[in-house]
Amino acid sequence: MAKKAKTAAKRGAKARTAAKPKARAPKLAVAPDELRSLRDLVRYAVSRCNAARVVFAHGTTDPVAEAAFLVCEALHLHPAQFDLFADARVTAAEAKAVLALIERRVTTRKPAAYLVNKVYMRGLPFYVDERVIVPRSFIGELLDSHFGGGDEGTSLIEDPLSVTRVLDLCTGSGCLAILAALHFPNAMVDAVDISRDALAVAARNVADHGLEDRVTLYQGDLFDAVGEARYDLIITNPPYVDASGMASLPRECLHEPRLAFDGGVDGLDIVRRILDEAGDHLVPGGGLLCEIGRGRAALEDACPELPLLWLDTEESEGEVFWLPAGMLV
Repeated sequence: MAKKAKTAAKRGAKARTAAKPKARAPKLAVAPDELRSLRDLVRYAVSRCNAARVVFAHGTTDPVAEAAFLVCEALHLHPAQFDLFADARVTAAEAKAVLALIERRVTTRKPAAYLVNKVYMRGLPFYVDERVIVPRSFIGELLDSHFGGGDEGTSLIEDPLSVTRVLDLCTGSGCLAILAALHFPNAMVDAVDISRDALAVAARNVADHGLEDRVTLYQGDLFDAVGEARYDLIITNPPYVDASGMASLPRECLHEPRLAFDGGVDGLDIVRRILDEAGDHLVPGGGLLCEIGRGRAALEDACPELPLLWLDTEESEGEVFWLPAGMLV
């Protein structure tokens, strides 16, 4: 009798397991045929993101740019093509795909770049996933604005063709190393990261851009990975979030590798190490270009003797500094 009861209990458990509902796609808040154009879809996405208080910190800085990015990616369009097709009609199937992507962004709070496995920097596409931080560095813009040569008022080097060796520390997805290789056509670029997973993503991007013969990836802890090599230029966007910032990261950022954010109590743990060692890896006339986010005040307090030159971009002020090699000895 006990054996029969046990068998019946097992059957009941199987029945309950079989009856468990499967995971469903997010229920859409609007019918696909209610939104007719790309512009309609963007407007709807902006409203959904605003209502959900979505945070924009991963390549887009406002709900309109985020919405346009999501719509274009779902429709296999480059973001630069949005204006061309803004009033074009979409099919019901296309609208359904766009709306599903918008719902995933709102409900999961994952960065949009992870949902579509893509981010654009300087107009170029790069593959990303949860193994790497979503790149949003200002250094790519600064390479164009301050390292073009010719203009003595803004350029920090005389001739980009003279740059033959570049080091990218904390490379992550490899996007800055790739942008550097494209900007300095005569340069060999070494890219270092401590994360093997991040380097797997970087290797994919290097291959996608056909730069395997010019960009070399190294796993290691900062300069340990490159021995005694010296460079014309060192670029880096290291972890620089302080303890207070780490404790208040938005939900979107919690999907990213913590290692890529955490800069210690004051955010300068990695930056200090880079400053201490960079001089031993620069040739005369070279320099260090380093991004530290909102850590300017902390760095100036910690290193008042350094003549830091702060460089601004269209969307940042005082988040990236330049130090020539002679100031790092």
